[in-house]
Amino acid sequence: MNDLVFYTNPQSRGRIAHWMLEEIGEPYETVWLEFGAAMKNAEYLAVNPMGKVPALKHGAAFVTETAAICAYLADRFPEKNLLPAANHPARADYFRWLFFAAGPLEQAVTAKALGWQVPEGKSGFVGFGSYEEALATVEKALQPGPYICGAQFTAADVYVGSQLGWGMMFGTIDKRPLFEDYVARIYARPAALQAIRLNEEYLQQRQT
Repeated sequence: MNDLVFYTNPQSRGRIAHWMLEEIGEPYETVWLEFGAAMKNAEYLAVNPMGKVPALKHGAAFVTETAAICAYLADRFPEKNLLPAANHPARADYFRWLFFAAGPLEQAVTAKALGWQVPEGKSGFVGFGSYEEALATVEKALQPGPYICGAQFTAADVYVGSQLGWGMMFGTIDKRPLFEDYVARIYARPAALQAIRLNEEYLQQRQT
């Protein structure tokens, strides 16, 4: 049996973690779950009490939350060079932008998608401040390029790039030239293309 067992659905944030697994290049087993009863039964709730995907089992350990899965895999397989070295200045950027995307950026995009408005004068109560501030912050971080941490592609790019890519696709993130160039660059990686292929193939099989 594979040490890595991945629980996902092709129409979920699991696609982000799937890409990360392909970047790692280690063997893993995929357990495809449908929304609804399959994610709420006792067996899967023992993996993730939230009854959501993605989730990762690694030996006896369980990891949930997409950003956490990306960070865990990069840390667990350091030889894959998907996080900056501990003594490199870019290590701070790695943690900063990975968790900015998982926190303020995701909150800002979710608020926009659901039509939530921060009351005037209350931006200090929310981590993202405002939608415009969150996007401007990411845009500024990407300006040095070519990746979010500079010269090295990392797990933070998997997460940040996926957030931007999905947001632009569904209209919850503005299509800015810098965002589009960045997403096109990282989506062209073999691991990203392989993850897309696997998810699309499963969707086609499910429909037949």
